[in-house]
Amino acid sequence: MEVKQYITGEEKAGEVVLKYPEAAMALIECGMGCISCPAAEMETINQACEVHGLEPKEVVDYVNERMTDLGVAMKN
Repeated sequence: MEVKQYITGEEKAGEVVLKYPEAAMALIECGMGCISCPAAEMETINQACEVHGLEPKEVVDYVNERMTDLGVAMKN
């Protein structure tokens, strides 16, 4: 199965969760429990990864993989 790219890491965490609610659990599984804090509205996924000591590419790849596994459709 080809993994779709839902996120790039340049999106704000809050925007990702609003657009793809299913992404919230994947982000939490990666160690980003801050998806509901005020910083989620200001920081990109990449910036949040740096704050939490996570590798941005690994988080983005994991989220995209989980979203593909769940069969989440891209929403406009």
